[in-house]
Amino acid sequence: MASSSSASGTAVTERRGIPGAQFVEDVQTYLTQSGLDVNSALAFLQERLQQYKLVEMKLLAQQRDLQAKIPDIEKCLDVVGTLQAKKGTGEALLADFEVSEGIYSRACIEETDSVCLWLGANVMLEYSLEEATALLQKNLENARASLEVLITDLEFLRDQVTVTQVTIARVYNWDVHQRRIQQAIATPTSE
Repeated sequence: MASSSSASGTAVTERRGIPGAQFVEDVQTYLTQSGLDVNSALAFLQERLQQYKLVEMKLLAQQRDLQAKIPDIEKCLDVVGTLQAKKGTGEALLADFEVSEGIYSRACIEETDSVCLWLGANVMLEYSLEEATALLQKNLENARASLEVLITDLEFLRDQVTVTQVTIARVYNWDVHQRRIQQAIATPTSE
């Protein structure tokens, strides 16, 4: 398919590997420039639409993961902040924590200078309270920035889906119109 911005449509752009959809103003010019017949053009556009839907599902899954991850990081920051606030007071911290889904245990945490953080892939490291705060803050900023980029990608993708759906409708309607014209020429009306 040609990506020129002549009479057939606007310029095609790309965002983070998501190809831009071409809005088709003149279907005849689009078909001529792309070298496709109507059925091939519709098949190409339907395939592109399916690709967009697949990418959308992946991005939505990533968005759900990030939206679940951000509150977890914030909770960890709160716990580390509470431990820092209790430091030097000689007062123990009584905490309920989840052992497994739906199973909780109570712990009495004496004054501590360090915490252990899960990094993923079954890896846990011990950090000082200050290092843990810095790491969690950085992770929170990165997660929020990633979520913003993801939301922008989803908005771009939804625009491409809309443009592709409109283009499919325009090509289909143009084909129906052309067939009616051909049919009217082939069967002249009697007076």
